Amino acid sequence: MDVIIVSGYFIPAYVDQGLLMESNPTEMENFKHIAEQWKSIPTDPDRKYTVPWVWGTTGVMVNKKVYDGDINTAAIFLDPPEELKGSINLVPSMNDTIDMTLRYIGTETCTTDRDSLSKARDLLLKAKENWASVDYPSFEKFINEDLNASVFWSGAAARVRGLNDGFAYGWPESGFIKWMDNVAIPSDAANVENAKLFMNFIMTPENAAMISNYTMYSNGIVGSEEFMDPELVNAPELNVPEALQSSAIEQTLCPPEAQDLYTRIWTELTR
Repeated sequence: MDVIIVSGYFIPAYVDQGLLMESNPTEMENFKHIAEQWKSIPTDPDRKYTVPWVWGTTGVMVNKKVYDGDINTAAIFLDPPEELKGSINLVPSMNDTIDMTLRYIGTETCTTDRDSLSKARDLLLKAKENWASVDYPSFEKFINEDLNASVFWSGAAARVRGLNDGFAYGWPESGFIKWMDNVAIPSDAANVENAKLFMNFIMTPENAAMISNYTMYSNGIVGSEEFMDPELVNAPELNVPEALQSSAIEQTLCPPEAQDLYTRIWTELTR
């Protein structure tokens, strides 16, 4: 394996364990095409190891034919309206779920404050009574409206809407997750130069556009929109409203003590 895709918040753990090669993408010809906001990310601030693959958000997806109220709120899964109870799914993404819950109750993410975490745990356990599943469900369950709401990802929500236009995607005003998947070279890669060529290759606008058209996520490469499917460029799921952009939470892995407390909550929630 010469290249891998790494979610942003896992990069430090991979680096600490010596699993990633320092490939120095900033020295590559096409690094200049990376959008300014993505030239440095919290988990690879100097872009020594990774280049962008795709980026998106974790928010909530709701069938507006069933519930026509405000969907820019984590109450959709934490304090759901009657219309949605029993048909809500939670994708099993521990950090995203707990981060959004903590922000919903007015607490910062990655906290180690036991009172705040207990409050978040209690809220999640109570909310679970109204969920149908904690799963990576098939799209058919949404298309057939067996499920009518879910904590979900922006690009996946766009796919669902393309098959059932009743669904819409929301960004909780109290806080939603903004993430990026990145391409890196494993430290034991056999074909390092080819891997670097691939990293450089995907930073060109035309090639980044192909990745977006396939995955239905944004890519972080300036000029790629010119080569993307126009419907995707304008997809509501991929365009965070200006008024909600300040609510984005950069996806990150918490320090070990906080991460351990997150795991305890998640274990209790999913048992």
